Amino acid sequence: MGFWDCLALGWNVASNVNNLIYCFIGVFMGTLIGVLPGIGPPGAIALLLPVSFGISPVSAIIMLAGIYYGASYGGSTTSILVNIPGESCSVVTCLDGYQMARQGRAGPALGISAFGSFIAGTLGVIFLMLLATPLSTVALRFGPPEYVALMVLGLTIVTYLAHGSMIKAIIMALFGIALSQIGTDLITGHLRFTLGVMELEDGIRLVPLVMGLFGIGEVLTSMEESGDVDILKTKIKGLLPNWKDWRDSIGAILRGTFLGFFLGILPGGGAVLSSFLSYGVEKRISKHPEKFGTGVIEGVAAPESANNSATAGAFIPLFTLGIPSNAVMALLLGALMIHGLQPGPMLLRQHPEVFWGAVVSMYIGNAMLLVLNLPLIGLWVKVLKIPPRILFPFIFFFCILGAYSEHNSVFDVCVMLVFGLIGYLFRKFKYEPAPLVLAFILTPMLENALRQSLIISEGSFSIFLNRPIAAVALVVALLLLLSSFLPHLKRRREVIAELEE
Repeated sequence: MGFWDCLALGWNVASNVNNLIYCFIGVFMGTLIGVLPGIGPPGAIALLLPVSFGISPVSAIIMLAGIYYGASYGGSTTSILVNIPGESCSVVTCLDGYQMARQGRAGPALGISAFGSFIAGTLGVIFLMLLATPLSTVALRFGPPEYVALMVLGLTIVTYLAHGSMIKAIIMALFGIALSQIGTDLITGHLRFTLGVMELEDGIRLVPLVMGLFGIGEVLTSMEESGDVDILKTKIKGLLPNWKDWRDSIGAILRGTFLGFFLGILPGGGAVLSSFLSYGVEKRISKHPEKFGTGVIEGVAAPESANNSATAGAFIPLFTLGIPSNAVMALLLGALMIHGLQPGPMLLRQHPEVFWGAVVSMYIGNAMLLVLNLPLIGLWVKVLKIPPRILFPFIFFFCILGAYSEHNSVFDVCVMLVFGLIGYLFRKFKYEPAPLVLAFILTPMLENALRQSLIISEGSFSIFLNRPIAAVALVVALLLLLSSFLPHLKRRREVIAELEE
């Protein structure tokens, strides 16, 4: 099919009434999750993952993707009005957004955030459409050795770009690898690390693991840290930015869009890194850098555009190579595999309705978000006033319900509770769960490709050095691991980690 035929197919799929409903549910829930501090897209997707089992794969991906990019919109509301980032990617928005609100300009700050996010999200989807098909064509030439090297590189970059301690990120990745080995070896049929527990013969399931780490873990952490939310008491007016606001912001929006999209493609780069860098770029090229942090509108437009275009960029490696670039993409990869679909270059050929339906739905979802965010600001402010003692028990209940409903298994609920406690301890001691989840999902694929490679080479590891793409990817992974221990890079990671806190 040609490009326009694919686009027409995507429009027919995305405009289906059921898919429109699931798109709306996704972006609405995403915005709600973004407004509420502490839960995050991984936790929201983990909560709603069991809901996706009873619907079609296309509807499931449309809904789950809507949560992801919808949360990027919603996070700005909390950052601007409360000075608490609803999402980690909205940390930088606090710097100038809250100062604008204190000066009585909460309306223009929220308005430029919504319009900038819409422009960046739309352009990001266009880039996704233009790049995905050529990249998937190239990826069809990849064999098992290339996939092994790319997955090693992906895990390395995620660990390299993890915020905080490199050693802790490596430990989490190794823990994820160890967990993925529990169960039955698909090639030999031998049981591995089951400790005689019959329920572990199929391995640890993804849903209870992620619901525990991201759902229960976040609830326990938030219960410990939550206090009364101090909402700025100011009248929100003038949501439509004036001509001067647009003139000051349009360059920042476009630069943030391009920077965010291409950083979003990198495994581990994502919305957080792109929002920090876009803010730094605007401050560097500004004629008045000293005003940043005092309430300049560019300081809101740039990071909000960057983090929204980064969400579109993150779909590139998932759809074209089958490699998730962050924890949310890992969960989407798990959702596709649960539905019997294998992300990668063949997805676009064997199931074009899934890819093109999801992509076109992002256009529609971005328009829905623009409509939702501007008129419903008052509603989101009221949501922020919900006491944690009411909100958290509901989240806890949905986690238990979701973990049980996949296989009607009490054992899965126990697994979720165990990982909920583990997730809480991880956050207490500053260990990121994202490398664990990515390693847990990628390792079975990596192991399978590694075995295939060694069968092809009759047991010789030289196959990874004789294939140029594989050799380059492995060398880059090694250099990244070695460079991460350089003093100036360690200091930079620590500064970003402190800013996010």
